[in-house]
Amino acid sequence: MSALAVVAACNSPRDALDPSSIKPTEQSNALASAEGTDAGAPAIAPAPATPAPLSPQTAAIVAKTRVQFAPIVGTPVEAATPLTERLNLRARTRGITLAGSTDTTPPGIIMRGYFSAMTEGANTTVVYVWDVYDPAGTRLHRINGQQSAASTGTGDGWPTVAPTTMQAIADSTIDQLVDWLAARAG
Repeated sequence: MSALAVVAACNSPRDALDPSSIKPTEQSNALASAEGTDAGAPAIAPAPATPAPLSPQTAAIVAKTRVQFAPIVGTPVEAATPLTERLNLRARTRGITLAGSTDTTPPGIIMRGYFSAMTEGANTTVVYVWDVYDPAGTRLHRINGQQSAASTGTGDGWPTVAPTTMQAIADSTIDQLVDWLAARAG
């Protein structure tokens, strides 16, 4: 995939994808109150589709797997924030246990993400790759794709990427991870 060649160098903070580093904002507290949810939960747009319930066997496999997201490469904090918030929410929804960077129990798998944003005309495309590693550093699987949407804001690249685009990537990432975990054990 030639678009992967444009993956940029890391410009996000070290713990950008550490779910424990997400702090609720006033907006998320207001949204949570309006929706009747936990006021400490991050503000997240509704999921585009509710995933199908997991079979008991798949749910057991997924629940046993602790996942840690390493800092991502290629996104600014403004794009990483809606991604990390949604990864956290979608993982909980699907029964995945997330390990923070300060957890003392080692994770079962580590996911490293590489992102790039390209604007062409009125649309911006985010290309993403997640490499899935075991704790010893052996790559086990790769999740990749791209998400295109109408550009928001001005300029090219990341300033034009809407939070909903990053949230859709998070949904797809977690759903593909669950599918892979189920197939791997099956």
